[in-house]
Amino acid sequence: MKSHYTYTIYVVYLLFCLLITSASAQSLIRQSTDDRNTPLQQENGAKAVSILGEAHYLDKDDLENIKINLPKNLITQSFKKFEYIVYHPYLNVFLIIYINFQSLICILFETLCYAMSLIVYPNGNRQDSGSGFISLYVAIDNSTFVAAHQEVFADLRFYVFRRTERNFFTVQDTNVWRYNIFKTMWGFPRVLPLDTFRNPSNGYLFNGDHCEFGVDVTIHTPFQRSELFTVARNFPNPRFTWNILRFSTLLGETYFSDVFSIGGRNWNIQVNPSGAVTGEGRALSMYLLLNANERIRPYEKIYVRAQLRVLNQRASSQWRTIERPIDHWFTGPGLGWGYHEFVPLADFRDPERGYLVNDKLMVQVEMEAISSTRYFPS
Repeated sequence: MKSHYTYTIYVVYLLFCLLITSASAQSLIRQSTDDRNTPLQQENGAKAVSILGEAHYLDKDDLENIKINLPKNLITQSFKKFEYIVYHPYLNVFLIIYINFQSLICILFETLCYAMSLIVYPNGNRQDSGSGFISLYVAIDNSTFVAAHQEVFADLRFYVFRRTERNFFTVQDTNVWRYNIFKTMWGFPRVLPLDTFRNPSNGYLFNGDHCEFGVDVTIHTPFQRSELFTVARNFPNPRFTWNILRFSTLLGETYFSDVFSIGGRNWNIQVNPSGAVTGEGRALSMYLLLNANERIRPYEKIYVRAQLRVLNQRASSQWRTIERPIDHWFTGPGLGWGYHEFVPLADFRDPERGYLVNDKLMVQVEMEAISSTRYFPS
């Protein structure tokens, strides 16, 4: 009886050991399979492809003719565990759509009061070097911009569902996308090679010609303040001419022209008849000044490109108008830029040269470019 009892305990012990060994083996097999799963999936998927250029406005009537260029940024690709619903009403929108695998697809959605569209090119966007690939973009409706200077910064992560693996192939850029009225569409022309996408063993296509795409959109908090810097050219009246009469009677050191306005700013020309600084007693000095009553912000700068001239008043092939360029950032009212030695006094006073005729001097400035900065809020 005792021997039979001992044998029973021994058999139970052996069965218990076998159970533990079997569970451990399954755990090891599962761990090994999981570790190899991602590399195997990536071998069947696409490799990262560089993207070039800059985006353009979305033409709703002819999407196929859009030229979308993107900057050279780091593009990351990965596989994400299958999850059908990922939605946050303030930050993210995630869409899973079923499409017929034939032509361009545009799906509208809204996030943070911005109307956006998920754009799918099942055969690749040829206008953006996407031939032979799946192309994915997100476009924003420019009518949602309240003002011309408004910009929307967004993170985009695109998804392609793999039904066989129950996960998503994902692609995203490491930099945020900058939407404005000039750039309303961003994305990737080369998401997946068509050969990889259409291979049934990869699981992207199922039930004949169906597939699932998604996009995760994260809108960043807009800037509270912004600046719009522009440079204006081709002014209606770019020249101002100052006729200085009875020049020989001018005994002062410095003289200023009347105020004139070009490019939305007020200016003066300053002339020193006997020269200033290094030109004193040797040359005529002349400068362009931003008028002292102009109001600009303490840190604001105004870029100016112009030509300063002493006009030749006689038609002479030998002696011509003297012209010197200005290419300068003006930093405050009353400040200017010019030349201490614009023209030597000996040449200037020579009556044969035609710069001083009947005791009259003619000086001129022609504006070629003037910058302006708008601040929001003003």
